[in-house]
Amino acid sequence: MRIHLTSVFVDDQEKALRFYTDVLGFVKKTEVPVGEDRWLTVVSPEAPDGTELLLEPDRHRAVGPYKRALVADGIPAAAFAVDDVPAEYDRLRALGVRFTQEPVEVGPVTIAVLDDTCGNLIQIVHSES
Repeated sequence: MRIHLTSVFVDDQEKALRFYTDVLGFVKKTEVPVGEDRWLTVVSPEAPDGTELLLEPDRHRAVGPYKRALVADGIPAAAFAVDDVPAEYDRLRALGVRFTQEPVEVGPVTIAVLDDTCGNLIQIVHSES
């Protein structure tokens, strides 16, 4: 069994697509109209056939309270692996990304948390193991 797809709830699919591709560096994999929304996924350019991230519209009534509670408690909605957290932090800050947590080492793991501009906190992580 493998993870094929995961999702983040976004308040604006077009804004999310721009952020996740132009800023974070993912590439668009799938775009299929579904009513007024789209089945819109991105993937890592390093693994174009790997796990897809669905940019899921957040209009369901349960999603708003869920997202606000996660953000209020500083809980990331997703975590993305990077090779060098401090370097990625510097790159993203230069692009205007707002971080809620600067890079910090937690044992063999280095993490930082950013605001994806679409209502989510996203953790970037590198593990020495």
